[in-house]
Amino acid sequence: MNNPREETKYVPQPATNLIPERELGKQLILEAHNLGIDFGGLTAVEGFDLSVSPTEIIGLIGPNGAGKTTVFNLLSKVYQPTRGTILMNGRDTMGMSTAQMNRAGVARTFQNIRLFNNLTVEDNIKLGLHNHIKYGMLSGILRLPNYWKQEKEAKERVTELLSIFSMTHMAPFRAGALPYGAQRRLEIIRALATGPKVLLLDEPAAGMNPSETSELMENIVKVRDTFQIAVVLIEHDMNLVMGICEGICVLNFGKIIAKGTPSEIQNNPVVIEAYLGRQKEDGQNAES
Repeated sequence: MNNPREETKYVPQPATNLIPERELGKQLILEAHNLGIDFGGLTAVEGFDLSVSPTEIIGLIGPNGAGKTTVFNLLSKVYQPTRGTILMNGRDTMGMSTAQMNRAGVARTFQNIRLFNNLTVEDNIKLGLHNHIKYGMLSGILRLPNYWKQEKEAKERVTELLSIFSMTHMAPFRAGALPYGAQRRLEIIRALATGPKVLLLDEPAAGMNPSETSELMENIVKVRDTFQIAVVLIEHDMNLVMGICEGICVLNFGKIIAKGTPSEIQNNPVVIEAYLGRQKEDGQNAES
């Protein structure tokens, strides 16, 4: 697997999308075509196009209010799009609910941590395994052999997932008692427990100190390589974005203004203007 810190060579795709050269010929995991949503008379996202290949790490960036989380809500079917198409493994997802989209392979985290604080770390992760637990209510009530078999398998899976983030010893702890960084990691682990093909991370480094952010960067790459999944992340920490993302998509006022590799985005004058404001002739920043 390529190290994302080594710039990935990208090639054009239909609908002005880009994918890593190593993914050519493979089925795209997630596609969005001309995606848009209106809230009343307000257009929040318009003409959004994205192709996600099987093991790609993509950054979705933009100023506050650009529509990034709205895009995630569309891709995970928290919102149904007003127009456009979302394909999962080439299949149209029109009408799918959030739960159906999750079963199809899309898992996500949120800006604000959403854990069951009074449950243990282990039980929070077990909730993420719901797609894989097959015993019925009767087996659970009567504690039949199939119940114990699957409970054993679930516990082993929880241990495996926690070990990736060096959190195995935290399994019996109450989730609400964990330090902030550990809660962030637990939310990612619970999302991984659903068995996704695409992991959407909404500001995973929010509130983390530099050491925690550096560890998170390594863990995201480890997750991609271990599970062979794609990762799409929203993040304001540009060191994280530029450090691990292979491709970057920039949003402003609900529309894509640039796509490319980290170096292309860093040197894109349209992106610089969106973040810093138009440069006047005298070198002073104008109002954005």
